Amino acid sequence: MAFSAPDLEIAPEELAERLARGEVELVDVREPYEWEAGRIEGSRHIELERLASQAETIDRDRPVVFSCRLGARSALAAQAFRSAGWDAWSLQGGLTLWHHQGLPIVPDGGYVADH
Repeated sequence: MAFSAPDLEIAPEELAERLARGEVELVDVREPYEWEAGRIEGSRHIELERLASQAETIDRDRPVVFSCRLGARSALAAQAFRSAGWDAWSLQGGLTLWHHQGLPIVPDGGYVADH
C-alpha cells in the first residue's frame, strides 16, 4: 500500500511538466545507494537525516518537491518544510509510481532500489 497525503502531494505527470519548465526544485531524500541506482534527472540529493542542516541551501522563492521511493519520507520532509515557510510538496507515490507511469529515470538502466 503506497503512502498517501493528498494535501501535500504532486502527481508524477505534473511534476514532470513543472520540472521541464524549471518551476520547481526537486530534492531526493533517499539513501545514497538508492540515489545511485536510479533517480529523476535534475533532482538534487540530500538524505533525509541531513535535510535540517541543509535547509538554508533550498530556495524559498520557488516550490520545492521532495521525492523518495514510495512517498512516506518525502511527505515527512514536505510537512516539515511547509511548516517552516517553504512552498513544499511530496512526489505522489514516490519514484516507484513515477517509474511505473513510464517517466524516465537516470542513469540509463537505472532502477528503483528497495529501501
